[in-house]
Amino acid sequence: MFIELEVKLGIIVHGYTPENKEIEETFNESDFVKKIVAIDRIQSISEKYILVKSSHDRVMYWEYKGTMEELKQRMLDAGINIA
Repeated sequence: MFIELEVKLGIIVHGYTPENKEIEETFNESDFVKKIVAIDRIQSISEKYILVKSSHDRVMYWEYKGTMEELKQRMLDAGINIA
């Protein structure tokens, strides 16, 4: 199952230091882009970010257009179970 989102890259987590601190790369993209995303890549959704799985054991935080409630309703309308 997939969903179309308007997102921009916020943060990539590349791994962890020996002290177990995240190794982050921060981005300041100005424009949102449309993506069709597999639902199983989505780890969580907050008021600002969608946390998604990426390649090479990385995770990414995407900023998304709209509100969390709007996104939740779109997911429900698409038949995505939000329990």
